[in-house]
Amino acid sequence: MYVLIVRHGQAGSREEFARTGQPDDLRPLTESGARKIHRIARGLRRIVPRIDVLATSPLTRARQTAEILGEAYGIDPVDANELVPDASFAQFARWAKSIDASQLAIVGHEPHLSALVAWLVSKDGSASLVLKKGGACMIEFDGAPRRGTGALRWLMTPGALRRL
Repeated sequence: MYVLIVRHGQAGSREEFARTGQPDDLRPLTESGARKIHRIARGLRRIVPRIDVLATSPLTRARQTAEILGEAYGIDPVDANELVPDASFAQFARWAKSIDASQLAIVGHEPHLSALVAWLVSKDGSASLVLKKGGACMIEFDGAPRRGTGALRWLMTPGALRRL
């Protein structure tokens, strides 16, 4: 199985959004963030021509990012609570094992995603990376994703993806 991991695009200011009185879970992408994700989606299609399942954190900014990716791939995103910022990695692995796909794409948040990648590619969790907003990486597994069994195939910045 291949897992494409994408961090959501640029969202509005946390502090400014807090003044609306709404929970941060509802904070949306900015117009600029959405435009950049459209370009990133086109770049991703060049290096990952298809995905079988597209799952997203249900938080608004991740959902919006996944919807844009879904348009590019012709696939509807599904919400996965296993991708919210405080979900356990073991919970993610159990969920991913149940997915019938060879190409899984997920959209979520930092620092959860980079910590998940570390957990997936190193048995002791010592791997370290940071996904910028709109950045992505690909991990390959022999079978279902499990702790320390993944091979990081590539990591790309949002700028590099937009230039593809």
